[in-house]
Amino acid sequence: MSHDGLGPRAVMRSVAFLTAGALAVPLLSACSAEDEAGRPLAAQDIAPAARAQIADGGTLRWAVDAVPETLNTFQADADATTTRVAQAVLPSMYRLDANGRPRLNRDFLESAKVVDTEPRQVVLYRLNQQAVWSDGREIGAADFAAQWRALSGKDSAYWTARNAGYDRIEKIERGTSDLEVRVTFARPYADWQSLFSPLYPKDVMGTPDAFNDGARRRLKVTAGPFTLTQADREKDRIRLTRNPRWWGRPAKLTEIVLAAVPRDERAGRLAEGDLDVAEIDPAAAKSIDSAAGAAGPLSGHGAGRTAAKALRSWAVADGAAPAADQAADQDDREVHARENLRRAVAAWERQKRELRGYEVRKSLEPAYTQLALNGADGPLADERVRRAVARALDRKELAKVVLKPLGLPAVPVGSHLALSGQEAYADNSGALGGQDTEEAQALLADAGWVPGGPVKKGENAEKGEKGEKAAGPEVNKSDGGKSDGEKEPDAEKKAGDGKKADRDDKSEGGDDGTYIVGQDGKAPADHGRDHEAHGRQLAQDGRQYLNRRGAPGAYAPRGTAAPAGAAREALAKDGKALTLRFVLPAGPGSESLRLVAGRITRMLDKVGIRTETTKVSDESYFKDHIASGEYDLALYSWPASAFPATDARPIYAKPVPGADGSLSVEQNYTRVGTDQVDQLFDQAVSTLDREEGRSLIRKADARIWAAAGSIPLYQRPQLTAVRKNVVNAGSFGFQTPVYEDMGFLKKGAKASASPSQK
Repeated sequence: MSHDGLGPRAVMRSVAFLTAGALAVPLLSACSAEDEAGRPLAAQDIAPAARAQIADGGTLRWAVDAVPETLNTFQADADATTTRVAQAVLPSMYRLDANGRPRLNRDFLESAKVVDTEPRQVVLYRLNQQAVWSDGREIGAADFAAQWRALSGKDSAYWTARNAGYDRIEKIERGTSDLEVRVTFARPYADWQSLFSPLYPKDVMGTPDAFNDGARRRLKVTAGPFTLTQADREKDRIRLTRNPRWWGRPAKLTEIVLAAVPRDERAGRLAEGDLDVAEIDPAAAKSIDSAAGAAGPLSGHGAGRTAAKALRSWAVADGAAPAADQAADQDDREVHARENLRRAVAAWERQKRELRGYEVRKSLEPAYTQLALNGADGPLADERVRRAVARALDRKELAKVVLKPLGLPAVPVGSHLALSGQEAYADNSGALGGQDTEEAQALLADAGWVPGGPVKKGENAEKGEKGEKAAGPEVNKSDGGKSDGEKEPDAEKKAGDGKKADRDDKSEGGDDGTYIVGQDGKAPADHGRDHEAHGRQLAQDGRQYLNRRGAPGAYAPRGTAAPAGAAREALAKDGKALTLRFVLPAGPGSESLRLVAGRITRMLDKVGIRTETTKVSDESYFKDHIASGEYDLALYSWPASAFPATDARPIYAKPVPGADGSLSVEQNYTRVGTDQVDQLFDQAVSTLDREEGRSLIRKADARIWAAAGSIPLYQRPQLTAVRKNVVNAGSFGFQTPVYEDMGFLKKGAKASASPSQK
């Protein structure tokens, strides 16, 4: 996954905590005033077509990142392809719609509702009477009960990666008929609609051996529009074929082949016509968009030139024109060069003709990129420094860097817990505040970081060596605001009001993998002191006595003249310079992340924060740096969830010291958490009042913003190359794909215009 698509999970060392008092309570009152969820920023782009327009049959070749290690979505090494297979071949009680909200899946359920709340919450599922497994057995209560027992967490013999929600179930039993399933909860569970999607047969969930090993390489029994025919790791492909026992709308395609194709090879495979659907990077998208009518490889050298003249002009430009006595040899070389050029042009023309058969379907992924700030130790253990970093960022400008060139809405993300269009979404970035250079400098001054202060000899060198050893060999220090790969002039603009910030799950380029790691075994530092009103008062004092325009090292009222360049001097405290380690993935799919990082570096430099940028291999980025806490700043992405009270809690949970002295961080890689955020999540997941639950989630998000452990930046772009006659497929946005409706247009039929083509 390129690392803008990385979806992380792991553990940490030590943490700094921000108390609730740092958040002004009036900011929360607006949450309940009106529904701010709005609509998705970008519509899905799938070339929708009615089933009557779709031909019956055909094989759809779909590029995926890898043949998964397991076909069991509840195991730790499950990946995006595991989920894709499960969506096509297994039951799901609910699917997400285009707004990222759960909707009843009527192929499996006639109804599902809470029928009792006292003394226990009871949910009654009424199954579709036609719903059967591929072996002919009816789907029923025995399957629900087997999955609950496997995922409840009570039997450690099951190697499960998650049990949220299932651990709240008290019992599952048959209702008044075989079509009814009664689920009784020991504790109220608001996100009950997240359960049993997917649902595995009791053959998989019934015993630890079947769960742990039986579903890793094959699924003997399925129930969906397709069935799993082959999962071949040697040939790097998975074959899904039409399920003859499917009772819903028959699948239009005969077969779907999921082919493992590395992202940096997809452009070439598309040019060879080997794929029908593939998520791609911006460079490949540009090639496809420009293929029709684009100038050839000689464009820019003059129209109508012969290959020989073009070659000669290049040679002259390079100072390589032949002398008279070398003319004969040069003629031979030119003949050879012309032949090579002719072949290259012919190949290019073939590729261009092939690419004309594709189009790029664009939307926004249900995931966002964030700037993560490691609050375990160092300068970022102080919430004032974290907030200063956040206030230095122009998030709207950062969103433009990535999204504007793609023609997608460049709107910063305003929530850690939902995206625009989802029920829980509200822009809570005002709890932290928008870009404000003076406020950022005031916060740094409050924290004791002084421009031009003395630095102990060798301190920075020692830190740089430590960072290089931890993160890899390639280290670039910021200098005057310029960062590695940055060539554009300063584009920062002051945004006076609070906008949105962003957090990054992984990586860039659309990679969608999820990392689940164990505890790092390091003892936590003690950062549990109460900063509440004290921190806020310091920030206010900083605004009154700002060091930005004062003489270096002195606190002076606003307007005091300062020596030239004083505002750009490095900040120091206790003999140490304020320098942050910025760790980035070095892979070819992460160019956008590195561009964004360069802009961030320049923005931080304006307030006196220096950075050391370290590029590391994609393989070690998460495991060795993000999960283990060996970074100060990092960019990665998190997927959005329709059930944030369940799914987002581990990402923001306050780290807990273990009995052995280590610190369990769950998936909170920033090591920043508070008791109040945990309490709000607990309350939200336990209330059955939807309005109250939504309000609690929004309050939790506002407090997460105030803690400034992660800054949401922008929703990730989703670019998909699709053969033009393929419909109901492409960039799905939030919506769960409807596999039975995908297919190839009949001759003469036309799909609806895609948003990117209007």
